[in-house]
Amino acid sequence: MTFSICVRERYTDDSDDGQIRYGVAAAARLPGVGTLCPFASTDGAVATQSFANPDLGRKGIEYLGDGLTVDDALPALLNADDGRRKRQLHGVDAEDVFAFTGEGCRDWSGHTVGENVTVAGNLLTGPDVIEDTEAAYESNAHGDAPLAARLIDALAAGHDAGGDRRDDLEIQSAALLVTTTETDAVDPYYNDLRIDATEAPIADLRETYDAAKRGYDAVMEKYAPASDATE
Repeated sequence: MTFSICVRERYTDDSDDGQIRYGVAAAARLPGVGTLCPFASTDGAVATQSFANPDLGRKGIEYLGDGLTVDDALPALLNADDGRRKRQLHGVDAEDVFAFTGEGCRDWSGHTVGENVTVAGNLLTGPDVIEDTEAAYESNAHGDAPLAARLIDALAAGHDAGGDRRDDLEIQSAALLVTTTETDAVDPYYNDLRIDATEAPIADLRETYDAAKRGYDAVMEKYAPASDATE
């Protein structure tokens, strides 16, 4: 597995109620990273990688739903995982952040933690990958673009910094997932996207995002007025 980012953003909805938006995105020099790494719900976002154990992501989200904090839930899961020394696990919830890199992860591996963001990676060209990923997100945090677009920008920055060092592996993948605590919000099509097998995962993810957003905007333009007229 290669590198991923989890973020938390607070915002105010149209009713002036406080809400939280969660996002997670990942890129890897292997197929199907979207099936293995990114997990999110209305309670938080989690990424699992490096000899990835998807159960850590699924159960982590379940534990957050049960009321545990991310810095209680994820360590508890790691403590019960015999393969934890080779794992990376990180995430965010409403209040806390957590990141772990096992001592058995392959070089270069590591993580970084900000106030509202975690980034982790392994088998990278160096620490610049996760540092640039975080910096790209932080520079546009709460920007005008949807979070999905800004997560792609963050992945692109990490890729441009070197990304996964296994350049002999041509088939790659990328994925993103965005959720919100706003129960009445319409879930845009571009908030859950995967590129499972390609030689240009981040470019293809951006192209898919652009197409999905155009499609979403077209549907909203076509049907929203008719829905309003029937209310």
